[in-house]
Amino acid sequence: MTPPHSPSASSGRNDAVQTLDRHFPPEIRAAYERFMQTRVPADADTVVLAIMLDHMPEKDRRPSTPPADTLTLVADLGFDSVAIAEMVFFLEDLFEVRISNDEILRVRTVGDLRAFVRQKLDASPPANPPA
Repeated sequence: MTPPHSPSASSGRNDAVQTLDRHFPPEIRAAYERFMQTRVPADADTVVLAIMLDHMPEKDRRPSTPPADTLTLVADLGFDSVAIAEMVFFLEDLFEVRISNDEILRVRTVGDLRAFVRQKLDASPPANPPA
């Protein structure tokens, strides 16, 4: 994996931010920008849940309300290893964190995912806020 401050990692993060800007609703982009400036965990949760829903392989299984923390990624939401890997890569690039395979294997539910990303973000120094 690429160190977080190398040119290619920076480029990946820029790509992720651009994807967030193009592909996600304005309120998700606003939550990301607020998080990058204030580090309020609720804003990160908003972004993580939007990314999770976007990466669901079976869109017809997407909950109509915010997903409960007890829903499992695989059994309830239909995630497979490819969708989980793509979601992890996007989260890594967007938030400039590193997530190992061993770490993500312990994430089973929506609540696990939110708590795991919060833990990763708490352990990483704040990045430069987006321009």
